[in-house]
Amino acid sequence: MNTLPFGADEYAARLHKVRHEMAARGLDALFVTDPSNMAWLTGYDGWSFYVHQGVLLRLDGDPIWWGRAMDAAGALRTTYMLDDDIIGYDDTYVQNPVKHPMENLANLIADRGLASARIGVEMDNYYFTAAAFLSLQAGVAQATLIDATALVNWQRAVKSDTEISYMRAAARIVENMHAVIRDKAEPGMRKNDLIADIYHAAITGVDDYWGDYPAIVPMAPSGADATAPHLTWDNSPLKSGESTFFEISGTYRRYHCPQSRTLFFGKVPQKYLDAQAAVLDATSAGLEAARPGALCEDVAFAFNNRLKTLGYTKDSRCGYPIGLSYPPDWGERTMSFRAGDKTPLEPGMTFHFMPALWLDDGGLETTETILVTENGAECLCTTPRELVIKG
Repeated sequence: MNTLPFGADEYAARLHKVRHEMAARGLDALFVTDPSNMAWLTGYDGWSFYVHQGVLLRLDGDPIWWGRAMDAAGALRTTYMLDDDIIGYDDTYVQNPVKHPMENLANLIADRGLASARIGVEMDNYYFTAAAFLSLQAGVAQATLIDATALVNWQRAVKSDTEISYMRAAARIVENMHAVIRDKAEPGMRKNDLIADIYHAAITGVDDYWGDYPAIVPMAPSGADATAPHLTWDNSPLKSGESTFFEISGTYRRYHCPQSRTLFFGKVPQKYLDAQAAVLDATSAGLEAARPGALCEDVAFAFNNRLKTLGYTKDSRCGYPIGLSYPPDWGERTMSFRAGDKTPLEPGMTFHFMPALWLDDGGLETTETILVTENGAECLCTTPRELVIKG
């Protein structure tokens, strides 16, 4: 067996959980294309998700990795799977307008006795396109394709002790990334130079914890740009009298620990101080509500009700689950901290608690990665929960 992030027993337990849910839904097989789910089930780790690939899982037997032939070597290097269960399609299928890789997958499905099976596919997924569905549907005309979006994602909701240890390592890395910002940022510094320092800290890691690449690049808008949540960076200089928020993540063995803090140079306008105080107060209320047995919406209600009494509103969700991920998103795309989400919280769940505010001339982000424990919410990072003021 290759040196994998988890032991054989943990991978076996994951397969058992997924198969139990497959059986409950009446599925004979599941085709998984989300690289996070592929990695969680098999250990596969490669930057090959720009081409069609996946894991075919039946109710019994070993999983099958399927993808571009040149990436089969990566599957042999990073998974517990044997040669016979690693299937590559030839390069003539790659980005070819006259043939599609799903034609090859359809043949594999038939060869494995699934030509008339009920097969789950991840329909609403970044990595499974409309063309892929139509091609596969035509190739397995006797089979029934069933939407199984997020079936695997939901099985990942409660983290194992090892997964949590990787997220704690990522927390140490993001703490250092924020320390680098506090230490090096100054008025006049080109933002891309600061981002380079952030990346250096992210990939260098801390102690024995090396840094993996994050699923999302650093978000670092300043001034009026910070009224929008998802802008990145350019070469403009940092300026006195404006805020810059940094939404960044430490990453270790593909496990993420995102955290945001806001930097301000010079005298901070009172409205920013008031808004930050309100966010911190509401954050405390939300964290207090994040206990086992509470519902996701209970956390949102606690946060938003406190925020409203202080004169502010936040229209978007204030949290989502995180863990193992690949670009373009570090969220797990299941539950959310928002009204109407009645998913009960359990010990071992991990979330990015995201109580950000975007004002008319800037933004404030002070966020935390939290672990739900038997005693409530634990913040994995020790970065001071405050507005960073310099100059």
